[in-house]
Amino acid sequence: MVLHDFWTFFIWSTVAGLAVIGIYQLFLLILRARGVFVTRTKFGLTMIFDSEDADGTPIRLLNVNGTFQSVSYIAPELRFELCVHYHRIMAKVIQQVAARMDLQKNVTGHPRVVIMGGGGFSLPKHLATHMSGGVIDAIEIDPKIVSLAHEHFFLDEALAAALSELRVIEDDAWKVLQDAEAGSIDVLVNEVFAGRKSLGPLGTPAGAQVVKEKLADGGVYLADVRCPLEGHGSTLLPQVANVFAQEFAHIAYVPEWPDTPKIPGNNLLIATDADIALPEGAVVVK
Repeated sequence: MVLHDFWTFFIWSTVAGLAVIGIYQLFLLILRARGVFVTRTKFGLTMIFDSEDADGTPIRLLNVNGTFQSVSYIAPELRFELCVHYHRIMAKVIQQVAARMDLQKNVTGHPRVVIMGGGGFSLPKHLATHMSGGVIDAIEIDPKIVSLAHEHFFLDEALAAALSELRVIEDDAWKVLQDAEAGSIDVLVNEVFAGRKSLGPLGTPAGAQVVKEKLADGGVYLADVRCPLEGHGSTLLPQVANVFAQEFAHIAYVPEWPDTPKIPGNNLLIATDADIALPEGAVVVK
């Protein structure tokens, strides 16, 4: 009787498992038939597909584990332009700081921008092709994502057209930051995500201390803090702002969706000891 029950369980478990695998494979076939490139990367199921933005301009999107990580224009003349608003704000702040640092470093070197998180490398590609004479380190932990950026997101073209030195680093961004020399970074950008969650250390007091140590005098830290401004999950932004307020003289943030505060947005946190021109719509914390 026990043996019979075992074999019954084994057969039905096998059938159920094969059915799940079959459904999954069918799902992948349907996606591929619709022009969606599907693969697996370090953080889960990864899809690349083409669509259009609100103006009807063709775009390409990278989705990892159910979360959109990158978007790029497809047209050759637009490939290094920025599709999303918060990236455009980041770029303006970075170019402002880099211009000031370039004047200070005209003998000692070029401004260094470190971007934690690669994905489709939208921001690094834009900076490298629009900012002259800088050094841009773009750090991505997953080699397969880097390969996808070369194959689908025009990374090779950006490297060939770069006006600044663009260095793609395949490593853990937190480790790279910890190993960096004190005062060696002019602008640090945190866009590190694993699925829907940003990685933990840079939201802690210890992380804020590391950021302060690694930034040059007058350097700026920028972070994408994804959360709503009101309701469930909205405490993340003030918590991170308060952590960095313990280390920096000036803290501000630019909300992505100020008119719809309960919708999660990519809110741009700005931390610095320098007096910089804040973007339009910035909320001053300190």
